[in-house]
Amino acid sequence: MTLLDIRVLGDPILRAQTVRVERITDDLRALVDRMFETMYAAQGIGLAAPQVGRTERLSVIDVDKAPLVIVNPEVIESSGSSKAEEGCLSIPDIYGDVQRPESVRVRYQDMDMQTREIDAEGLFGRCLQHEIDHLNGKLFIDYLSVIKRRAVMAKWQKEKDKYPGQIRTLTPSQVAQHHLRDEEL
Repeated sequence: MTLLDIRVLGDPILRAQTVRVERITDDLRALVDRMFETMYAAQGIGLAAPQVGRTERLSVIDVDKAPLVIVNPEVIESSGSSKAEEGCLSIPDIYGDVQRPESVRVRYQDMDMQTREIDAEGLFGRCLQHEIDHLNGKLFIDYLSVIKRRAVMAKWQKEKDKYPGQIRTLTPSQVAQHHLRDEEL
């Protein structure tokens, strides 16, 4: 399978609103498969369509070996508060502590366009919120204080030249590592 390039901070698609998915096509099924493969190779736990240059309102998530595709997701309920470190495949090697609701209820559609609801907390709840933010043009750095955000952006200024054209292409060694891990499981 061919991996997808990951768009990095600065690419306008990361700040754009996504378009609601009206039906699942063969193209979307292939996209989802490639998104999972790309996410695993990049050692992530979530990947949203805008991160791979697409405008569809969908994300893939895998926390604790429980792959999930969320189509047209929305947070319909939240409670509590929790702060934890987050990173993003579109802002490599940059991390920050983000305050989010501790638990959420998310309504979404599955790959058969069936409406579902899921309750989540902890890392899974945080990942769902992070990916839904991507679909709304929001990044985890938007939650940081002004001072912390400036520090993150200063660090990114030093890193961004590694990604010409605001594209992160996974290296053959990253892909090989991913496949070796798969064989070990």
